Amino acid sequence: MTRLIDLPTLARLVHGVGVARFLELLAARIAADFARWPEFDKSARTASHSALGVIELMPIADATHYSFKYVNGHPGNPALGLPTVMAFGVLAEVDTGCPLLLAELTLTTALRTAAMSLVAARALARPSSWRMALIGNGAQGEFQALAFHHGMDIAELCVFDVDRAATDRLVRNLAEAAPGLRVERAGSVLEAVRGADIVTTATADKARATVLTPAMVRPGMHLNAIGGDCPGKTELHADVLRGAGIFVEYEAQTRSEGEIQQLPADHPVTELWRVLAGRAPGRTSAQQVTVFDSVGFALEDFSALQVLHQLALE
Repeated sequence: MTRLIDLPTLARLVHGVGVARFLELLAARIAADFARWPEFDKSARTASHSALGVIELMPIADATHYSFKYVNGHPGNPALGLPTVMAFGVLAEVDTGCPLLLAELTLTTALRTAAMSLVAARALARPSSWRMALIGNGAQGEFQALAFHHGMDIAELCVFDVDRAATDRLVRNLAEAAPGLRVERAGSVLEAVRGADIVTTATADKARATVLTPAMVRPGMHLNAIGGDCPGKTELHADVLRGAGIFVEYEAQTRSEGEIQQLPADHPVTELWRVLAGRAPGRTSAQQVTVFDSVGFALEDFSALQVLHQLALE
């Protein structure tokens, strides 16, 4: 039997479990699956790019299950009354090919992206981190804030977006969803990152932007760069990358889609699974700057579909 989870069902499921617990379930499953990275049949996603956005297919499988996600990214969609990102996914048995689950993944993609950021920060940021800056205050920003507040005890959040309405909406939603989180508005990126232990960039424009420059980065920061996720789209100045330890999901994909598309092909990076599996070090000193160059990878959706399937069965 194939189970169907549409958006209303998914919303009820997340509400019933609670956002904080759901994010923790996702983070735990993602960390466990990344730690067994060699067991998966992996490939970079197939992307169809246009002037206005991108449509992608993201497949992956282990010996037991196969999954794929269909997802788009169109920054101009809100002006048309549509979400920037829309997605659905399938989880199937490898032995029979039987599809077990067909699920709406627009909301889940936002949640699993935040959970992936949390997994990376737990492995790379300084354990004493308590203040975070959030550059880009769209829908993903809210999930990032909730994940880090509940999952890493982030107590202060400083936010900035060129769209003041987006910041207003974020501050209003967080006041209700996370009343224990102190949220400050900043007048610029520089003001937002001042004193931050963790900086998350989650901007939407499909462009080679320079959101963070070397002058804004302080020793010991962990940079969570999630907005640059396709060819020609970046957020960090290349010199920020050159001065940091860089960690990625799947190097073959990130070389063409992530921040490191700005660097030579031989510039050293570490796939995060190696840190989670104990095969490589993460942060090497309290003063080191670490960058998680995240573009989103199919294994994260595989993990999310597994969590949804288990919750549906329960």
